Amino acid sequence: MVLMADKGRYAGGAFVTFKAGKRQALWDRVQGKAGGPVPKGLKTDKAEWLKPGLVGRVRFLKGEEKLRHAKLLDFRDKQ
Repeated sequence: MVLMADKGRYAGGAFVTFKAGKRQALWDRVQGKAGGPVPKGLKTDKAEWLKPGLVGRVRFLKGEEKLRHAKLLDFRDKQ
């Protein structure tokens, strides 16, 4: 599971269901990127936050304040 933020605010978690190659590409991409600020609205220190720069495409239930039943579909570098 990945925890996500939007504009510095915690948005919820999403399941990662990629096949092995894509999951490894995501893991390789985030290695060494720790150290980002903890998003507002999150009260846990058990997560390791990344520096901004990765954008995820997520499918989730609409009409909710936070991500709900979310699935990470793809990711890319922020432009």
